[in-house]
Amino acid sequence: MRLNKQNKMNKRRLEKLQTPAAKKDVKGARKHKTSFRDRLAGYRSHHQQVAVDSLKRLVIRPATSLMTILVIAIALALPAGLYIGLNNIDAVSDGWEGAARISLFLKPNVSAPQAETLRRNIAERDGVLVAEYISPDTALMEFRASSGFGDVLDQLDANPLPGLIVVTPREANVSASAVTALQAELGKLPQVELAKLDMEWLQRLNRITELGRRLTLALAAMLGVGVLLIIGNTIKLAIEGRRDEILVVKLVGGTNAFVRRPFLYTGLWYGLGGGLMAWLLVQGGLWWLRGPIADLSLSYQSGFHLLGLGFLETIVLLLFAAALGLLGAWLVVGRELRAIEPR
Repeated sequence: MRLNKQNKMNKRRLEKLQTPAAKKDVKGARKHKTSFRDRLAGYRSHHQQVAVDSLKRLVIRPATSLMTILVIAIALALPAGLYIGLNNIDAVSDGWEGAARISLFLKPNVSAPQAETLRRNIAERDGVLVAEYISPDTALMEFRASSGFGDVLDQLDANPLPGLIVVTPREANVSASAVTALQAELGKLPQVELAKLDMEWLQRLNRITELGRRLTLALAAMLGVGVLLIIGNTIKLAIEGRRDEILVVKLVGGTNAFVRRPFLYTGLWYGLGGGLMAWLLVQGGLWWLRGPIADLSLSYQSGFHLLGLGFLETIVLLLFAAALGLLGAWLVVGRELRAIEPR
C-alpha cells in the first residue's frame, strides 16, 4: 500500500518537472556560464598573487638572489658602458664634423703678396666659406708658443715653416665627397705644394667608432646568451627544489600553464633586478669619471659634459633585461615540467 502511494507521488513530481515552466528553468540553469569579465578578473587576480609570491620568495633569500642579480647586472653593464662611451665619442666628434678644413701649404718661393692674392681668389670660389692666410712668421710664433721648443727654434738659421692658407668649406659642402673634390681642385694650383684635408683623421675615427659599435652589439649578444643560461640554470634549481609541491599541484588537477606561471615571474624579477643593478653600476661609473673628464675638458677650453643613459635608453635597458629573464625562464620551465608527472 505504501509502495503504491510512493509511486504515485514520484509520478506527480515527474509530471511537474516535464511542464514547460520547469523545462525552461532547467534549461536556463544548464546554460548558465561564468562571464568573461569574471574570468578576466580571476585571471588578473591570480597573476597578481603569483607575482607577489614570486617576489617574496626572492626577498626571503637575499644572499642567493643578490648574487644572481649581480652576475646578470655585470653582464648587462658591460655593453651598456661601451654604448655610453661610443655616444660620448659621437658627441665630441659632432662638433668637429662641420669644422672640416683644407690646409694648403704653399711653395717656398711664394711671397706674401702672392699668397694674399691667392687667398682672395680661393675665398671667391663657390663652396668656400673662409680662406685664411697664415704667414711663415706667424706660424713659427704659434708653434713656439704651443710646442715649448722655443730654445731649439732660436738656434735655427731660417724659418722652416711654409706659408699656409686654411680653407673652410660652406656648411652645404661639408660632405666627404664634396670636401675631397675641393681638396683635389685646390691641390692642383701652381702655388700649392701640398693640400692636406684635416678631416681625414676624423673619418678614421668614425670608422673606428663604427667598428666599436659592431663589437658592442656582438658583445651584447654573447652576454645576453650568458644571461639566458644563468637565469635558466637558476630556474632549473628552483624547480628541483619545489618538485614535491609541483607533483601535488598536478595531482589535484593543476595544468602545466598554472604550474609554470610562478617560475616565469621569478625569471622576470631576476631580469628586472639585474637591469636595475646594471643601471646603478653604469651611473656609479659615470659619477666616478665625471670629475676627471670635466677637468680634462676645461684644460682644452671645452664645455663638454659626460653623457649617460637617457630616460628612453634606461627604459629600453630595463625592458631588455626583463625580457631576457622571462625568456630564460620560459626556455627551461616547459622542458622541466614535462619531466615531472605524477605516477
